[in-house]
Amino acid sequence: MRRKLVLTFIIGCIMLTGCSGLKNIQDLTYIVAIGLDYDEEKQEYTAYLQGLNFANVAKQEGAKPIEPIPIFIASASGETLNLAVSKLYKKSEPPIFFGHVETLVLSKRVVKHRFREVIEEVGRNRSLRHTMRVITTEEKLRDIFNIKALFNYPAVYTVLYKKNTDDVFQDEIKPVKLMHFLREFYEPMGIAKLPSVKIDHDSWKADKNYPVLYFDGFAIFQKQKFMNDLSMNDAVYINWLKEKRVSIDQRIEEDEQLVAAMKLSSPKMKIKYVKGETSPKFSIEIFAQADLLEKIKDIPIKNLIKLIEEDIKTKVLRIYNEGVEKNTDVLNVGEKWYREHPQQYKKLMKTSNFYLDKNSLKNVKVDVQIFHFNSYKYEQKSFDK
Repeated sequence: MRRKLVLTFIIGCIMLTGCSGLKNIQDLTYIVAIGLDYDEEKQEYTAYLQGLNFANVAKQEGAKPIEPIPIFIASASGETLNLAVSKLYKKSEPPIFFGHVETLVLSKRVVKHRFREVIEEVGRNRSLRHTMRVITTEEKLRDIFNIKALFNYPAVYTVLYKKNTDDVFQDEIKPVKLMHFLREFYEPMGIAKLPSVKIDHDSWKADKNYPVLYFDGFAIFQKQKFMNDLSMNDAVYINWLKEKRVSIDQRIEEDEQLVAAMKLSSPKMKIKYVKGETSPKFSIEIFAQADLLEKIKDIPIKNLIKLIEEDIKTKVLRIYNEGVEKNTDVLNVGEKWYREHPQQYKKLMKTSNFYLDKNSLKNVKVDVQIFHFNSYKYEQKSFDK
């Protein structure tokens, strides 16, 4: 009996010791986003921290607070990232905690001048998770962090915190996690890309203009170097081609006249390489499903499908050729090629030329099937080939 009491006492002491280090939720300042900027003249970084405000973080059905809930942002500058952030420790009580950082926003100045240095420093930091999103911007970081979500919901419901869920992304750019970006960033061929966030001041209004955040394109990297920005339309199109669960709405024209509005679901894109070449020579096959949203002009189904296929082929060729002009592999054809052709890759690395040109893409074949017609009628015989 005595031995049981002693054993129970020891186990209790161990369990209580384990709980003694826990802190209550109000005992920490939870940082949910970090912004980093760089001043070339002063050669110093400025770090912005966005703190989580629990006052209205949950969307409740009951009455909302009457007074507006402020967003808490701290900032400090220093010669290095750590020196900048360390200045905020002594000015933050309750103490700041980085274990729940979900988003890293980098100014375009950091992207252009200090990107590799910053991304390596962030990657090795044990306080930050590799599942956080990474975003670039040309806006002022303080302005970005001061934007609330619609209906005055807190900032954690803006696109800065958008999750890569199983839902379909409709005409929008998917967020990118740090670990996925780093995997592509260090590849010897192919591109890595980060979404760019921007403030829209005009689309939504309450009693006055209500600014919101949205992704407006990609920052493109190749060989661990920032190359250029990709516009929103091309970024969404590449997202549709390369990612799953992305759909886009497309206007279909005939002789520059709108004939239909289509919804294109996630396609299957197959790249076939020409054997024996010392650089990627390839053709592309794309299969896409389509839904007819609106039929503006009465058009035979075969003609409509042909217009859609030509539209996709034209866009793919344009995006590819514009990428080649800027020495970027926007369709990421090099990443798979160097894995399948290691000997040719070694020979290619001995040259300094970019591995793609306009003749590298031999052919684009597109096959589209319309699955839903939105109550528009077509006779069965019109589908017969």
